[in-house]
Amino acid sequence: MGRLLHLSDLHFGRARPGLAEALVDIARDLRPDVTVISGDLTQRARDAEFAEAAALIAKLPGPVICVPGNHDLPLHNPLARLFRPLAGWHCFLGLESEPRATVAGLCVIGMDTADPFAWQRGRVRRASLERACADLRAAPAGTLRVVAMHHPLDTPAASGKTPMTGARRASEALASAGADVILCGHLHNWAAAPHALREGGRRMLCVQAGTTLSTRLRGEENDFNVIDHEAGLVRVTRFVSGGDSTRFASGGDSTRFSEDSVTLFRQSDLAAGWDHGGPGL
Repeated sequence: MGRLLHLSDLHFGRARPGLAEALVDIARDLRPDVTVISGDLTQRARDAEFAEAAALIAKLPGPVICVPGNHDLPLHNPLARLFRPLAGWHCFLGLESEPRATVAGLCVIGMDTADPFAWQRGRVRRASLERACADLRAAPAGTLRVVAMHHPLDTPAASGKTPMTGARRASEALASAGADVILCGHLHNWAAAPHALREGGRRMLCVQAGTTLSTRLRGEENDFNVIDHEAGLVRVTRFVSGGDSTRFASGGDSTRFSEDSVTLFRQSDLAAGWDHGGPGL
């Protein structure tokens, strides 16, 4: 059984005071095998914001897999954005933009979907997709194949966000290559559901975190996901800052995380993919 901690949209520079410390405390208690941060570690890709993100990453348990989001590219320096878009990322985080890790029955593959030529819209690069699909096919049998990216493969019209360029091609390719779970963020709304582009297509499990630390809330509290995996079963546990019936009236004042909901997903047929398994116990 493997455990994955999924964070997203930290937005240092606009993070809620005290919430990062609460996150570190509960992350250590949860003891994940790997931690994934699906982009937007910073608000404006400033040096001080990357330094804060690096300090948090150093305190998180297990190997930490991070991919960039659109906010991690410099906005106010056009030359840097076009010619050295990830200079701050590499300087302060010392991280690859498309890292990989295989641990405890989990194969996690990062994809960089941030586009220097667009402000918020993402883009799937052909070379990136080809590498991810090759890694998915090479993953050991029985592992949960996880792909982490900032932008969702499916962008609801109600979000007001522009759909990612190449999302349809990526959905087909990743599903065919055996991806089980897609982790993303960007929309600042939580979601977890099986996803297939067409009737009868293989269903991947798309899990979206809202914003783990930012004050830029969109009708939901700060949250993160814990994903537990054993043969044919995935349990997604959502943690929110609050965690009781009064959390939505709290005005975002709570600086603690607690369990909000548990949802089960099952895969009885590898070719068909994932189905809802009902609420967790």
